[in-house]
Amino acid sequence: MDSTQYIIGAIAGDVIGSCYEWHNVKTTDFTLFSGHSRFTDDSVLTFATMDYLLNNKSIAETYHKYGNDYPHAGYGGKFKGWLHSDDLKPFNSWGNGSAMRVSPVGWAFNTLEEVLEQAKASAEVTHNHPEGIKGAQAVASSVFLARTGKTKGEIKQYVIEKFGYDLDRKINDIRIHYEFDVSCQGSVPEAIIAFLESTDYENAIRLAISLGGDSDTIGCITGGIAETFYKNVPDNIVENVLALLPPNFVKLLEEFSMKYKDNLIK
Repeated sequence: MDSTQYIIGAIAGDVIGSCYEWHNVKTTDFTLFSGHSRFTDDSVLTFATMDYLLNNKSIAETYHKYGNDYPHAGYGGKFKGWLHSDDLKPFNSWGNGSAMRVSPVGWAFNTLEEVLEQAKASAEVTHNHPEGIKGAQAVASSVFLARTGKTKGEIKQYVIEKFGYDLDRKINDIRIHYEFDVSCQGSVPEAIIAFLESTDYENAIRLAISLGGDSDTIGCITGGIAETFYKNVPDNIVENVLALLPPNFVKLLEEFSMKYKDNLIK
């Protein structure tokens, strides 16, 4: 499969950010890949989203299975507890786990209303706090709007009006004081701003990770939106990421991409 045909932007953002989560950089001048680069919980659960969308599976059961199949991917404490439980009830989280895994929803539906509804459904099986749902909806709708040809200005205005996020800040100003924050309200707006300021996919990822904080998740969120807006991920990034994925993830990526890539408005 041609590397340009993969829907891999969120996964690549996670992998690139993985080695900077606990070793933050506050610059855009950093090495994209190293011997420590890996996929984390962001990718695992994004693949789970692809799987349940493709195969009409239970959302909660799919997240539960993927999390237990890859138990050392770096999940948050509450989600880890949920994985160890047989009672798949949501735990009222406002964490950014709902936002990091949702980008495939923005590819799979053809109206904004469906995307908002399905983003809510993807979030509330675990993250049923209003901020957890809002974060997922903001990311999925940004992916959808970018995918369907909206301008950055239109995407920004929609997110501000619909979700109330402050997107008028600048990365250079945020970076100075930004610290580790796993909440949706403290990372989703920043990830969207990184996309809005960017000039291409790689620049978007560099801006996102340069903030510091929860680097893999911010990279994952930004990457999912940037890919749909710029309509590609550079071949060298795709090839490096594919080399780090197990065969079952590559197969799922191919299946999801083949089904939904044509939804991209050229």
